[in-house]
Amino acid sequence: MRIISGKYKGRRILIPKKLPVRPTTNRAKEGIFNILENRYSLEEKSILDLFSGTGNIAFEFASRGCKQVTSVDKDRKCVRHINSFQNKLNINIEIVHSDCYKFIKECKNKYDLIFADPPYDYLQYEELKNLIIKQNIINKGGCVIFEHSKKTEFNDPNAEIRKYSNVYFSIFTF
Repeated sequence: MRIISGKYKGRRILIPKKLPVRPTTNRAKEGIFNILENRYSLEEKSILDLFSGTGNIAFEFASRGCKQVTSVDKDRKCVRHINSFQNKLNINIEIVHSDCYKFIKECKNKYDLIFADPPYDYLQYEELKNLIIKQNIINKGGCVIFEHSKKTEFNDPNAEIRKYSNVYFSIFTF
């Protein structure tokens, strides 16, 4: 896995074997970032990466110069990995060791883009989307992106679905 673009383009992200993660593939990551860069000036955006896992997505946003990147994961090993890689590259990412629901409920910040990549057997996408809306942590004109498998379907006609091999992204704009 590598950082695709920006200041740290080409840097490999080595993932310890014992992390309980399923990293976003480079192909899927490249596809979703092409869409985002065509819609937004990322340098001006504040980002929230939920279920951050390897930090792959957070590092990509930071490499592309986003003004603020917050990475949230409840697994202590994942948080240590993200922190270690961040220190190695001297990237400025706020790393939070927390359950995503707890973080959202206590969050005082607002974000332009929220990326969530829970485990593929996760079933509470609608609940998570509704909590993000209820807590008002997404800025007007921002978007929420869920990464998921083909088994997940949203009953929202406003969902924009993108597919890259076996990886699906559902994009909701606010």
